[in-house]
Amino acid sequence: MKTLSPVEKARRYFEAHEHDADGNIKKKGGPCITISRETGTGADRIGEKLIEYFAQFEQEFTLFDKNLIDKILEDNSLPHKLTEYFPEDKSPALRTTMNELLGLQPPMMKLLHKAAKSIYSLALMGNVILVGRASNIITAKLPNCFHIRLVAPHHERVQNMQHYYNMSPKEALEFVDKEDKARSKYVEANYNANANDPNAYHMVVNVSLFSIEEAAEIIGNAVVMKYPARFVAKEYV
Repeated sequence: MKTLSPVEKARRYFEAHEHDADGNIKKKGGPCITISRETGTGADRIGEKLIEYFAQFEQEFTLFDKNLIDKILEDNSLPHKLTEYFPEDKSPALRTTMNELLGLQPPMMKLLHKAAKSIYSLALMGNVILVGRASNIITAKLPNCFHIRLVAPHHERVQNMQHYYNMSPKEALEFVDKEDKARSKYVEANYNANANDPNAYHMVVNVSLFSIEEAAEIIGNAVVMKYPARFVAKEYV
């Protein structure tokens, strides 16, 4: 059986939901899970395990992580090269302003609005796992959204980057620190929020205390308890 790429999975997910002539969703779906994470906490792997977990209830979820920007650009017919304008950080004000004035870069707020609109639309469709991009803030008022924050001790996250991405100790340390700072800055600068605020989440999970499978099961169990009407185990179907 051919394994679908993340982008193909995302495309099939979107095509599976009916829209009216104006592009509005006809039927809203199930739960949406947003995952905010410290760098090196394995959000992608936990997201994949969550998909496996929900399969026991005959619920098919789609993970939007690295392919999320492709989906945003596809939604808005923007050229792929514009991915450089969607870092989880805010470009320096002077460079951003000059690029906008020179026509080298679309207005940052316009791009942020388009990104937020796409994330909100995905959340409304439901049965989706959204990683990063301030998804929990954008969807904070949606009742079908369950917000997770993944954390772990700094040294363990550095070790994870070494192990999973073959980085040297120095490369891993620099990467973790740079990404943590960028993500926090992105949320603060663009949404006036603190990514580390535990009150913004239903659950904060210290992944250093659990395996990837255990963390996914803990989160999955919590989502099932929150939205019991959406989940019926196969043996009871």
